[in-house]
Amino acid sequence: MRTEQVTCPLCEATCGLDVTIDGDRVTAVRGDAADVFSAGYICPKGASIGALHHDPDRLRTPMIKRDGEWHPATWDEAFAEIAARLPRIIAEHGKDAVAVYAGNPSIHNTSTALYGRVFYKALSTKNFYSASTVDQMPKHVSAGYLFGDPMSIPVPDIDRTAHLVLLGANPLVSNGSLMTAPDMRGRLKALQARGGKIVVVDPRRSRTAEMADEHHAIRPGTDALLLFALVNTLFAENLVKLGALAEHVTGVDEVRELAEPFTPEAVAPVTGLDADAIRAMARDLAAAESAAVYGRIGTSTQAFGTLANWLVDVLNVLTGNLDRPGGAMFPLAAAGQANVRPGRRRGFAHGRWRSRVRDLPEVLGEFPVATLADEILTPGEGQVRALITVCGNPCLSTPNSDRLAEALDGLDFMVSLDVYLNETSRHADVILPGPSPLERAHYDVALYQFAVRNVANWTAAALPSDQPQEWETLLRLTGIIMGAGADVAAMDDFVAAQFAERMDVEPDPTLVGPERLIDLLLRSGPYKVTLAELKAAPHGIDFGPLQPRIPDVLATPSGMIELAAPALVEDVPRLAAELSTVPNGQMLLIGRRQLGSNNSWMHNLEPLVKGKNRCTAQVNPVDAERLGLTDGEEATVRSRTGKLRVPIEVTDTIRAGVISIPHGWGHDQAGTRTAVATAHAGVNSNQLADELLIDTLSGNAVLNGIPVEVTPN
Repeated sequence: MRTEQVTCPLCEATCGLDVTIDGDRVTAVRGDAADVFSAGYICPKGASIGALHHDPDRLRTPMIKRDGEWHPATWDEAFAEIAARLPRIIAEHGKDAVAVYAGNPSIHNTSTALYGRVFYKALSTKNFYSASTVDQMPKHVSAGYLFGDPMSIPVPDIDRTAHLVLLGANPLVSNGSLMTAPDMRGRLKALQARGGKIVVVDPRRSRTAEMADEHHAIRPGTDALLLFALVNTLFAENLVKLGALAEHVTGVDEVRELAEPFTPEAVAPVTGLDADAIRAMARDLAAAESAAVYGRIGTSTQAFGTLANWLVDVLNVLTGNLDRPGGAMFPLAAAGQANVRPGRRRGFAHGRWRSRVRDLPEVLGEFPVATLADEILTPGEGQVRALITVCGNPCLSTPNSDRLAEALDGLDFMVSLDVYLNETSRHADVILPGPSPLERAHYDVALYQFAVRNVANWTAAALPSDQPQEWETLLRLTGIIMGAGADVAAMDDFVAAQFAERMDVEPDPTLVGPERLIDLLLRSGPYKVTLAELKAAPHGIDFGPLQPRIPDVLATPSGMIELAAPALVEDVPRLAAELSTVPNGQMLLIGRRQLGSNNSWMHNLEPLVKGKNRCTAQVNPVDAERLGLTDGEEATVRSRTGKLRVPIEVTDTIRAGVISIPHGWGHDQAGTRTAVATAHAGVNSNQLADELLIDTLSGNAVLNGIPVEVTPN
């Protein structure tokens, strides 16, 4: 029996775990009290990592579909099937005939995070899609235009701030998101204990709102209006104080003019918030000793997602709280952070190419996943005929998911890199599984770039695996596309040599795969640490609290914070038109997250789904009486794209006029092999999400504020 230190890869908190193993069995999972970041904190997801490893439904060998039936296959057989079919489609129809969808778990996996891009580059298709456009793409766009790099996303300096404003965020459940921060409850309690204040803006009285000092139940989809009213108040009452930022900001006068129509009185009828309360929020923000404004998925998955995320940081700038202790600060990750290279660049831009069917702009090299079904179903030159999904389940996570499922049935060929036969991979012709999180090494390349403290931790594989690591699988797929055969070692050497040349660091000849790449990234990073040093520190290395990084972090053409970038300014009239909108009483659908349900594949773990049904439609008592709905009884919820029958949960924790259904459920599809999930099927709320509703700038899907009709059964 032994205990291994493991960094949990199941959400963004990166908690340290002590995993006790007896032979090849996981017997206990506890929080690692010595972890430099999480200090023993653990949530239900981390505690279930053993259940995931031992899940009998988790695929351990490749699967090939023949005549509609699944058959286990050897790895050579699976790759031979792909080699026989995929290159032929590319040869006949061009590279854009192949699409890729990269799911959320792929960023929590070192192999797919590093080697996925190698494979995607080899494919060279413009039809790249990811979970980003049903999640956080607006934040990347706003950060790109404000600061010059889409990964330059400031996070609240949560451990030192005196005033925290949270919009569309529930970090007690999400454990932070685009804000890597384990034990958010402990951190928020500490904030209050030192005399600080927490303000939550959310249509629901979420778990975070329950412990907040102030909760504003806003009408869904109107966050940008509220934020502009706060900006308006700062200017109107002479509360703007740039402080040390003054010499690094352009566009302040333009923002003042843009904010003029958005008075608290003008936005109050649309947001459903009182004008005096809005003014008080602005005054408190300006008066705080230190403060941070933070918006998360609720601010992104709406029609004005990019403007809302832009205005979050406009407020941080105008109050002088950007880039100072206790404010919103830029992390400095030990490895992989692009913005460690100072200096002006060409600047961020989107729309370098456009989608074939709906003429939607590219953002960060990808198209909105809301148009993936269009590209498959619409005949003509450039039609998508093959799809590769990497650690994703878009048939549950994307808008109008029934239409996407229909589209997948019409593909000529489909490959899924997935550990489950789920609602998406059931449409594939070949499934290539990966090892469990305990069978692979891990370093959080992406998530440490959003951490509220600069830390690093390396996890060695806790258990051996007799199947290829995902990086080896991706390199074999790359070899198929490039006609380079199956010499994984040679391709890995080539990848490492390219990394080393860009970083001007010699690769360690004793390392291979992700270990070698992470070592290169660490040695060329700001702390010049080596992988060997991380391996010698199983509880992680603490590089200290966040530090000011302006002006070095700025990479805009001007070298300044460009507060009024033209692409953002041009979208403001669309928002201003909303001031004349009169709420018509129609119910608006929003999602919600649960602590044990970060992604749909977690629903096949009994410890995370046991207990009462959590896939309910929450409605306010006023709406229940008005619509004839009964607590515990089913109702029908309809939108333009579909309808669902779902149990009603009557609660005063949700604003009147709003209905909330959690995302990621709907495990009632034929052809899957997820017994636990099927037994707790729930409903797929994305059947109601409309693929035609997107944020104009980023292409992000609108998953909050969807108009629906609710009727009793």
